[in-house]
Amino acid sequence: MTQERLITEYAHDMLGVFGQPALVLVRGSGSRVTDAEGRTYLDLLGGIAVNALGHAHPAWVRAVSEQAAQLAHVSNFFTTPQQVGLAQRLLGYLGAQDGRVFFCNSGTEANEAAYKLARRYGNVRGKGTILALEHGFHGRTLGALALTHKPAYREPFEPLPAGIKHIPATIEALEENLSDHVAALIVEPIQGEAGVLPLPEGYLQRARELTRSAGALLMVDEVQTGMGRTGRWFAHSRELTGQELPDVITLAKGLGGGFPIGAVLTVGPDAGQTLEAGMHGTTFGGNPLATAAATATLQAIENEGLLEAASQRGTRFRAAIEQVPGVATSRGDGLLIGIVLTDSATEQGNPLAPAFVIAARSAGFIINAPDARTVRIAPALTITDQELAEFTAEFPIILAQARKL
Repeated sequence: MTQERLITEYAHDMLGVFGQPALVLVRGSGSRVTDAEGRTYLDLLGGIAVNALGHAHPAWVRAVSEQAAQLAHVSNFFTTPQQVGLAQRLLGYLGAQDGRVFFCNSGTEANEAAYKLARRYGNVRGKGTILALEHGFHGRTLGALALTHKPAYREPFEPLPAGIKHIPATIEALEENLSDHVAALIVEPIQGEAGVLPLPEGYLQRARELTRSAGALLMVDEVQTGMGRTGRWFAHSRELTGQELPDVITLAKGLGGGFPIGAVLTVGPDAGQTLEAGMHGTTFGGNPLATAAATATLQAIENEGLLEAASQRGTRFRAAIEQVPGVATSRGDGLLIGIVLTDSATEQGNPLAPAFVIAARSAGFIINAPDARTVRIAPALTITDQELAEFTAEFPIILAQARKL
């Protein structure tokens, strides 16, 4: 069946929440994927920061295959060595002396669980407000959506759960709003969906000080930034370590290397003992197949030195891409990068960054555009300098084509 026919049937058979797909992808290896017509692309998006090891990494394939042949799923009436082992590994990376883990299936589910935890924490202590940041994105279930700022996502489903206040991502706004009435503050270290916007320098440190003073939980959404994406296991560790850890951390995306899994990590008794038996749950969360895939992903990141590689490759790539005409600057950390174009519109008046995505795809590169001027890349941590250099070399040609669209 041709790619065109498959896309037509997709439009007929699938709920249209994603719009029309650009391609039908049939296989991948490393940072390359192939479509139904046999054309190969350099995947610089990595399933939106998911495929940490690229496609068909041998260690990941082996772990999933072996676990599927042994034990794929048990109910949450039981546990498995894979589940306990992954929880201990994550808490070890975090350096938490009193940590707990809840496994689920996605970033939205992780943030939904964190939201419920914060609501319960506030209800017990008489604190009615949860602070979230303007331009933040935390998911699309109703609780996670209430934490998300973008009106276009929120308005079709209002009224959403109450008690959430969105504030600017500034230290001044934090100091003005973090009162004794606040139950929790949730932040992303880098706001990926908003155009790869890092928090201001010192923001997390000040947030930790203020939340402790107010008796509020500090919740850090590491769904996109965690598990090596920024060259660290956790992006927040750039400012918060030791006794300054967040109370709640949410994970997903790169955690499973392509297998659906999310996690909530808590630190200390305030967060770890707020939800009691029966207050939350999930059927598939933490099953042995998902946790085996995640463990294989993290072990490969360790074995192949991919934390340091992500940091160094990202630094080299940003230095190179910022020299390209048409690039104003770049933002991000490690291999989560927003490339800011000098212009926001094409010659026809269309948004330039989305046009750049189309032109890039025609040239054999997969990227995306979170806004009119920003191109985002979040490739596999295994990507090479040579592969990144391919994109840098083609960038001016792609940009010239995009300007005409």
